[in-house]
Amino acid sequence: MPEQPELTIQGWGPGGSRVATVREGLDGDEGSLELDTDPDLAGALPRAARRHLSRELGWTPRSTPPVRVSEIRIAPSRLPGDVRAAMAALLGEENVATDRESRLRRTGGKSYLDLLRRREGDVSDAPDAVVSPGDTDETAALLALCAERGVVVVPFGGGTSVVGGLSGIDPDDRPAVALDLGRMASVRDLDVPSSLVTVGPGMRGPALEEALARVGLTLGHLPQSWEFATLGGYAATRSAGQASTGIGRFDELVAGLTLATPTGVLELGHPPASAAGPDLLGLALGSEGALGVITELRLRVRPKPRTATYEGWSFRSWAAGLAGLQRLARHDLLPDVVRLSDPDETRANLLMAGGTGARVLRGSLRARGHGQGCLLVVGWEGLPTLVRARRRAAASALREGGAVRVGRKVGESWRRHRFDAPYLRDRLLDSGLLVETLETAATWTALPVVYDAVRSALARSLGRDGRPPLVMSHVSHGYPTGASLYVTVLADRDDDLPIQQWLAAKREATDALLAAGGTLTHHHAVGADHRPWLEREIGPLGVEVLRAVKQRLDPTGICNPGVLLPD
Repeated sequence: MPEQPELTIQGWGPGGSRVATVREGLDGDEGSLELDTDPDLAGALPRAARRHLSRELGWTPRSTPPVRVSEIRIAPSRLPGDVRAAMAALLGEENVATDRESRLRRTGGKSYLDLLRRREGDVSDAPDAVVSPGDTDETAALLALCAERGVVVVPFGGGTSVVGGLSGIDPDDRPAVALDLGRMASVRDLDVPSSLVTVGPGMRGPALEEALARVGLTLGHLPQSWEFATLGGYAATRSAGQASTGIGRFDELVAGLTLATPTGVLELGHPPASAAGPDLLGLALGSEGALGVITELRLRVRPKPRTATYEGWSFRSWAAGLAGLQRLARHDLLPDVVRLSDPDETRANLLMAGGTGARVLRGSLRARGHGQGCLLVVGWEGLPTLVRARRRAAASALREGGAVRVGRKVGESWRRHRFDAPYLRDRLLDSGLLVETLETAATWTALPVVYDAVRSALARSLGRDGRPPLVMSHVSHGYPTGASLYVTVLADRDDDLPIQQWLAAKREATDALLAAGGTLTHHHAVGADHRPWLEREIGPLGVEVLRAVKQRLDPTGICNPGVLLPD
């Protein structure tokens, strides 16, 4: 298929965890319509997309703005004066804050439930103080102090959790502090011959990439939260980046780390490899602050790619697309970036794109029998000769599976706009929509069953007045044995009981995906939202093993007690 005119492919929903506060407009067509009650929404959504949502969901845009920050009331800090004084003596007065702004900025994360509560002015989970240790020793001493004085500690990096990972829920309702990682945010060592970099947990992805680029290296881990999330957060949640199919998830990039706990410090991981018993590094990765605080990371890096090629393909159906990806996986031909959208997400993305380019592409796909097809975005990065060889081999396998190439402009458009979606979410929330995501992973055999089960569960639980929600899915991480499944759902929001509306849907969808053979989570972690189901994935004995580890490292239960382990 010939190259198509310019268009914008960006996706829907939060797609990860990103601070959604910028209010500038996104690409879209101009003009007024009866649905344009909100000028921000009219600028963010092309006319065809607004009509599509209104028709499919029975949704009428309405103004539901958040409470002004100035109107939010926050309870006085409950941190005892003598405890605050002890913290200041340990960390320095400037590194212990109890003022309103500092506490508000570290309240909760970026899940749909977090945003609903913030929009309503509910900051009941605000920390009583914000503390900022500067190294491992200060962190360990602070944790020991908090254990002695009964103060809960919630690590805070970029504040981008989408599963309630920063809720600070404590059954004993003890005072809580947010442990801000911002003072531990530098490159501490760079071993170029060994391809290892040692960094602080508060460093953000862009800052690390900038530092590595000076010596021709890259980490290459780019989740949708990349601009704001921290490296410590990636490790604590076992994050997956957009190129994880090629370079691995974040836990595969961690060669070692330091974990400060209330009872001591653990130095974990010995690169390049060790067979000295079970690998305790795996206990810290994905621990979500429940066992302690990660204070240092040793990461595997690689040469900065000399070339990158992104392009779009189309399959006639979801089943054909899954079979095509399975073929690539079986023959070790998966690209570094893989994103297969189902028909609903493909249609929505093309409507979002707007303009001549999208209309021409839709017409070309219809002419080839792909009018209800699935868009695949793939990308390769590395040495030019290797990229060319890998791309040719993958293209051959894709064509054998019935795919047609739609050109590089589609792939490059997705690449340019891949961090835009969270900004759109705020506009949709302002206009009365429920917008949330969930994700899982399954074997190639189980994946179609999981896909159908999740869609059916969300349709049952969120349908209103005979209209189902808009459920859009994509595969974004491939493995030899299976793939992830990422689901974005849009529905007309229940303005009277919005939290209960989503909790009921989340419960039904999670039960359905687990029963169908999916994992509880692929890369969003457990947090508070998933912990009621953890035992179903790891078993009662597995939960008891984790409890025993926590009891040894955190006997008073001060380390982020609201996440991971079920009640």
